[in-house]
Amino acid sequence: MKTVKELYHQKVLVLGLAKSGTAAAEMLHELGAFVTVNDSKPFEENTQAQELLKQGMTVICGSHPENLLDEGFSLIVKNPGIPYNNPVLQEAIKREIPIWTEIELAYRISEAPMIGITGSNGKTTTTTLLCEMLEKGPLEPLVAGNIGTVATTVAKDATKNNVIVTELSSFQLMGTVKLKPSIAIITNIYEAHLDYHTDLDEYIEAKLAIAKNQTEQDLLIYNAEQPLLAQRVKSLNATPVPFFVSSRQSEGISADAEWVYWKGEALYKRDEIRLPGKHNLENVLAATAAALLVGAPLEQIRATVASFAGVKHRTQYAGEWQGRLFYNDSKATNALATKSALEGFSRPVILLAGGKERNHSFDELIPYLPTIKAICHFGETAPRLQQFAELHNVQAYSFPTLTAAFEKSIELSEPNDVLLLSPASASWDQYESFEIRGDEFLRLFKDLETKG
Repeated sequence: MKTVKELYHQKVLVLGLAKSGTAAAEMLHELGAFVTVNDSKPFEENTQAQELLKQGMTVICGSHPENLLDEGFSLIVKNPGIPYNNPVLQEAIKREIPIWTEIELAYRISEAPMIGITGSNGKTTTTTLLCEMLEKGPLEPLVAGNIGTVATTVAKDATKNNVIVTELSSFQLMGTVKLKPSIAIITNIYEAHLDYHTDLDEYIEAKLAIAKNQTEQDLLIYNAEQPLLAQRVKSLNATPVPFFVSSRQSEGISADAEWVYWKGEALYKRDEIRLPGKHNLENVLAATAAALLVGAPLEQIRATVASFAGVKHRTQYAGEWQGRLFYNDSKATNALATKSALEGFSRPVILLAGGKERNHSFDELIPYLPTIKAICHFGETAPRLQQFAELHNVQAYSFPTLTAAFEKSIELSEPNDVLLLSPASASWDQYESFEIRGDEFLRLFKDLETKG
């Protein structure tokens, strides 16, 4: 672990706890900073704050006092989920107090090189794929960020024999100053999180921050088939490594209907890839490029793409029963995500959909309706899904629960069908999270297997 001398005996405010805030506070304390923690959760209910108090930090809980910044802080490390319109942060900006997120601290203390992965979709799949590809490479991979251990905790013990593979959100990237991954990946950029960001341009700038400090010695892997992204990366200094999913190209990594190519030379066959869909091909190409650049053996890369069945709840292959294929895509909480899942299937699909009503349009699904044999829908959005299906002459059935919808999907199905849970809706009407919803689908499939 590197020592960050500029933090020694500096007053630092950690705003918001959870996992990342707690890890940041502990690391700052270890580096010799005078740490104050402020969290909205009351102290008597806040076990993390209680533990930090025992370690000698100042703890303020239950509110954000108006005079909080009068202590003369030289730095704020904020939880990524706290938006910049927060009054404390707005006042900090007026006072020109630097604002970091925990990932900036992790980068500064790490002795290991970092691969940073961002994008609107595909971050988790690409991160997981890449870590598996690197398992037999020259550097031992450590996963960090949104899908793994908090980055600061990973970076503390990482050495030059490791490489930290980090999934990075736009929320995290907005709070970076010196972050400079040796390899950065931008899977794609779509309009998203505009309830957090001021506008689309701010969102794009946050994503591009992953590469803002890169030099020609660093590498930027990006989706070259998105014109807006391809144009914006031209202003960056990193060595570009484009990927193309639609045709063979002489630069970067690309694919056509038959092969995946590295700089125009055949690498492995498309049919070796187990993950379905164009969106997953983006993830596979990005991960393959990074793995090759780090020095992973091609045999390990091919073995990974051939065996990788998907990240849990993200077009996850659950298994086969009497010729029917089952996929859990509970993470699809909007129509755009469900569209991406449907793109991957040429077989007839029975779609299980529905959930929390947020009045999102389902029009993204229209081009893929010919592949849908029936929709079995449930939850608050069931009435609108029924109307949508009837408008487009798709067979549809309404149920109060996922269990009932699942049972009907079995009744309707035939060998060669795909039974896909891809709700196009949030889970909060009936489930605390999309993970719990996906776990129920997986349990229903296991029960089906048991019955034979």
